[in-house]
Amino acid sequence: MLRYIRLGTLCLMLFSGSVQADEEPDQSLLTLDRIYGKREFESKRLSARWLDEGDAYLTVERTAGGGQGIVEHDAKTGAKRTLVSSSDLSPSFNSSPVKIDDYAFSTDRSRVLIYTNSKRVWRRNTRGDYWVLDRSSHELTQLGGNAQPSSLMFAKFSPGGTQAAYVRDNDLYLEDLATHQITRLTTRDSPEIINGTFDWVYEEELFLRNGFRWSSDGRSIAYWQLDTSRVRQITLIDNLDGLYPKPQQISYPKAGETNAACRVGVIDLATTKTRWMKIPGDPRNHYIARMDWAESPDELVVQQLNRLQNMNRVMLVDTKTGEARAIHEESDDAWVNIHDEMKWLKEGRQFTWISEADGWRHVQTLTRDGTRQKTLTRDEYDVIRILHVDEAGGWCYFLASPDDPTRCFLHRIRLNGTAAQRVTPTDQAGWHSYQIAPSGRYAIHSWSRFDQVPTTQLIRLESHEPIRTLVENKSLREKVAKLKLGSTEFFRVDIGGGIELDARCILPPDFDSTKRYPLLVYVYGEPAGQVVVDRWGGSGYLWHQMLAQQGYVVMSFDNRGAPAPRGREWRKSVHRQVGILAPQDQAAAVQAVLKQRPYLDPDRVGIWGWSGGGSMSLNAIFKFPELYKTAIAIAPVPNQRFYDTIYQERYMGLPKDNVEGFLNGSPINFAHQLEGNLLLVHGTGDDNCHYQGTEALINELVRHNKPFTMMAYPSRTHSIGEGKNTSRHLRALMTSYLHEHLPRGPKQPSDAALSK
Repeated sequence: MLRYIRLGTLCLMLFSGSVQADEEPDQSLLTLDRIYGKREFESKRLSARWLDEGDAYLTVERTAGGGQGIVEHDAKTGAKRTLVSSSDLSPSFNSSPVKIDDYAFSTDRSRVLIYTNSKRVWRRNTRGDYWVLDRSSHELTQLGGNAQPSSLMFAKFSPGGTQAAYVRDNDLYLEDLATHQITRLTTRDSPEIINGTFDWVYEEELFLRNGFRWSSDGRSIAYWQLDTSRVRQITLIDNLDGLYPKPQQISYPKAGETNAACRVGVIDLATTKTRWMKIPGDPRNHYIARMDWAESPDELVVQQLNRLQNMNRVMLVDTKTGEARAIHEESDDAWVNIHDEMKWLKEGRQFTWISEADGWRHVQTLTRDGTRQKTLTRDEYDVIRILHVDEAGGWCYFLASPDDPTRCFLHRIRLNGTAAQRVTPTDQAGWHSYQIAPSGRYAIHSWSRFDQVPTTQLIRLESHEPIRTLVENKSLREKVAKLKLGSTEFFRVDIGGGIELDARCILPPDFDSTKRYPLLVYVYGEPAGQVVVDRWGGSGYLWHQMLAQQGYVVMSFDNRGAPAPRGREWRKSVHRQVGILAPQDQAAAVQAVLKQRPYLDPDRVGIWGWSGGGSMSLNAIFKFPELYKTAIAIAPVPNQRFYDTIYQERYMGLPKDNVEGFLNGSPINFAHQLEGNLLLVHGTGDDNCHYQGTEALINELVRHNKPFTMMAYPSRTHSIGEGKNTSRHLRALMTSYLHEHLPRGPKQPSDAALSK
């Protein structure tokens, strides 16, 4: 009992001191207040989009009157033209202009749709108000009639620009833009029905939010419908919203449980009647992962996953009869990844596809009926993503990094599969992203490195010649240049058996190789994320550099199963053993660097991670107690059975078919082996990795009389970022805990030996 009191009191004392306002900082040193309080190091980003026709892009900019406007930029000349001014966006003479959260032009650009007053639904702000500006009459009107504020979702112009469709209260509506007559297109039979948008799990794991599509002729709307009536619910409790707690119930199918039933309907706007598409398979044990019009107003293309997600069936669906026919199937012994790289060619007679069938992620073209396919990229490397198909020029542009999976470069290949070449200059290492103009002549190019802030330029695509710098981040660059930063290194760790893990290291600025330093490992480790990338890391990178200034060595390792461009076998080796193989790889990497680098103190090894990284940190300290002395687990999933169907079953299979895998991959089943120091952090309003899981782990630790430290952030979500000062408070807590339990600074080798 005394040990529990001492730990809790000491943590409270140290933490309380850590949240006091920092003194005026030395400009060469990083502090919590500079990073998370004053936010001195935030980078500027360009939010731009290319027009569908012509070489011009649009931005939202501040205008002279203090409001926002939409500005067109000519790529060739740099000439600017204001298409929508802030004065256009004032509903009345004395009112403030409408704030632009998003926007869309009608096809002829006579009208513009303004999205504003947005509110969050799960991860994104997808609910808000919509206004329509008639650019010729300057009339500004709000959609939705007498709808409640911030209640409309995904409003879209019809192809002709005379109507708008949107979702309200999980039903679809149509509004005439001249008369503002509103027609209800769907009527739910029960509150469990969702039309035109998605439940939690479809949004989180299949990245689906906007759930309806206009046909090209404007006569029909295709949409998803989900029936969640048999899906069990989780309950979140908000204790901050008044005198009494406020519960929120969310339909959330956990691994092995019943899913929502999903189907696709097509509304004939002349009659407002829905015809349901006859897509085969049990709708609760298949996922309609993608749906769109198939370059025709009479056919849909649907991608359907089976429940195990090891088969993706591509179907064309006749919207007049509802009949579906399979044109392609992609299968894998582990799982298949859904993608958005299906791009139509030759007026709908062909489309691009991504396949891992030969062990690498390659670009293919398939005929509309699926009878003929051609693989364009054939060498042993992964295509990270198709960015653009220049059909007139005969090129397919894609991201890849054949020689270094920690980096990302632009490549292109002829549509006949010849003349593959790198477009990004060879002297520009790091991570590159591109927004390519529809013409294929220009691109907006952003480039950064792990220790180099982002720069955004407009370039001529074929030559990669810069035309003008759009975002320089000069102020940030100057601030970072003044910092006393530790050197960074990318390397590989041999863990035996011919397996090498990509790794990254930050050393203290005053590093002395004759001394020994504490090692802190930042981990993710699950199939959803790659950590070791040569890309600007923002505040997280700077926090790690702050720890390096305080005398820590910070490393990361990407274990097998990380979604790095290292081939199918690398990524899918973790099938049915998530939480089993990865902690072994991580531990082997730590053991290897301890052996290879005498400056690392084996008695001061810590690990931390968030979400899947939180789970990995738990597995690390529970399964390898002799190796890790301290762990910080933020928003973890201690028991994989508590997580959702789509994610967990994709990688682990069904719980009834992989009992040992779920047991051995879930850290809660190894809590009795805890020997070191553990800090658990969770937001009680986390709708993703539920607070319930951390409470179950706490109960298990208590059952085995294991001391630990716990911090719950009330009503915070998975990001633990809501509310004033929350991010700084969290990082202060983490920093103090490390200072206490993983003492900072170098020691002489003799001192380290004496401390054993």
